[in-house]
Amino acid sequence: MSEVRYSQEHEWVKLEGDTATIGITHYAQEQLGDVVFVDLPEVGKKVEKGKELATVESVKAASEVYAPLSGEVVEVNSTLSETPATVNEDALGAGWFAKLKVSDKSQFGSLMDEAAYKKYVEGLH
Repeated sequence: MSEVRYSQEHEWVKLEGDTATIGITHYAQEQLGDVVFVDLPEVGKKVEKGKELATVESVKAASEVYAPLSGEVVEVNSTLSETPATVNEDALGAGWFAKLKVSDKSQFGSLMDEAAYKKYVEGLH
């Protein structure tokens, strides 16, 4: 069974075994507006929790996507290079950015569950 957790920087993480799929939340893509470019990490890149994982550019701004967990990039969603708007259309599904082989699964527990994230976003308005 997989569980989805959320970071304060508006990334979501779906953990399956020791592989984490990472993307940005619906709230984040709404704030960005129409996504026009996604700069994905290289497969094999080691990332640290809280450090830059990818970059998203929209008609409004460019924004970093931070790694909510530490690990090594094992796969990237190359579809986003051709059709970056997928992030707007399906942020929590087909618009995922990268998959990491997680180096410290205990970090997952420090992320927010859906109810806590919803409350966090409500507090931003």
